[in-house]
Amino acid sequence: MMRFLMKSGIAGVLLAGCLGAIAQTAMPPKTWVDRDTGHRIFRVTDEPGSSGFYFNVNAYSPDGGIMVYTAPDGIHTMELSSRKTRLLIPNPAAALRVSEQDRMGSGNRAIVVGRKTNSIFFSRMDATTHLQTIFKADLVSGKVTQLATLPARATISTVNADETLGAGVYTETEAGAAQEYGRNSPRSGPLVQPEGKGAMMERRLAARIPVVLFTVDLNTGKVKELLHSTDWIGHLLFSPIDPTLLMYCHEGPWHKVDRIWTIRIDGTQNELRHKRTMLMEIAGHEFWGQDGQTVWYDWQPPKGEDFWLAAFDVSTNKRVAYHLQRDEWSIHFNVNKGATLFCGDGGDPGQVAHSQVGEWINLFHPEWRKNDDSLVEPTFWKPGVFEREKLVNMAHHNYRLEPNVRFSPDSKLIFFTSNMFGPSYVFAVEVAKAQSGASDLQSTPELAAKFAPTPSATPADK
Repeated sequence: MMRFLMKSGIAGVLLAGCLGAIAQTAMPPKTWVDRDTGHRIFRVTDEPGSSGFYFNVNAYSPDGGIMVYTAPDGIHTMELSSRKTRLLIPNPAAALRVSEQDRMGSGNRAIVVGRKTNSIFFSRMDATTHLQTIFKADLVSGKVTQLATLPARATISTVNADETLGAGVYTETEAGAAQEYGRNSPRSGPLVQPEGKGAMMERRLAARIPVVLFTVDLNTGKVKELLHSTDWIGHLLFSPIDPTLLMYCHEGPWHKVDRIWTIRIDGTQNELRHKRTMLMEIAGHEFWGQDGQTVWYDWQPPKGEDFWLAAFDVSTNKRVAYHLQRDEWSIHFNVNKGATLFCGDGGDPGQVAHSQVGEWINLFHPEWRKNDDSLVEPTFWKPGVFEREKLVNMAHHNYRLEPNVRFSPDSKLIFFTSNMFGPSYVFAVEVAKAQSGASDLQSTPELAAKFAPTPSATPADK
């Protein structure tokens, strides 16, 4: 669902790269007010190629004072009160001399910021054994602690709420690993998807590769197998509150899989959490609400026609859903503490909604539909709608890189990653409108066009 490279072949890519290099002799501006929305935007990172985390991965210290992001030179922190940044964990020298594709295998791979301590968990692959070792680093002192080395072909993608366990997946054979999604397919950054994503997803689903879902004890290194499967398992995410509850998904084309599942760390209560009731119904891009009880997800009954942000309570299974118009749909959504505000990163015409005017960072104000003495059943969903407010005109953003929006802990900012100026940077937009009369009112697409070529649309291959 993301676009980053130009689609006009090798010549187009080379031309775009040359033009981008010329344009980047000057740094993009640090702040301006979007003329189309009236909201102030900040570029909060200075490193070309810097990126925020995937939208559902915690990036904040437990006290909400520090945010973690990545850049080609390593893992960085940003003090939110001052927006002062520093390189916390440098990448090995060898990783700095290779392509972004190779760097993702040889450098430090950020996993998640801990919910309990001021720690960033990350992994690094040994060049000789090809095994991944898990580390954590203190966000203030930078002290690094080695935790555990994983089995062959294993990685972890999430850490539980009390920071005792990591969870991940490994393929059972080398032959299976060679067929994994994205293997040998060039990528230009941690949030960038390769060309032909749809076809690759079809091939990976059909391959029926034997995999193991596992946890690893971060104190002892002991590995526990939760389940063996030939389904494509991914998108792992522990509850931010309950250290025993893991969410995962069956990957693949969404209309062909039962996607959203939860399982306990002892392997029990393996439950499908959304069961479709119609042909071509899809549900995905699930994420935890900050209450640790609610799972939110993109729900389309059917695909590409009707758009909702839905949720269920993991304890009661009570369901809610907010309706969106086609042009309001976003690749990813997120929610603030208390679920009083939501945000979305929009999408270009090549996405599943096929909106022709969907390229915006959006703020959503939720509104429930009241019950006017209609029939009520315990299993009924609670319906609502979103009132949209546009925050950033993203017409010059190339959506092969997904912006991956998230609220700041105080709900005053929304952070996102964008390549509108050529290389990616992390940006923030204020939730409140800027005061009238700003002297730096500018069209965001026109400003970005001074730095980077006009992006072309993502192909509709999902």
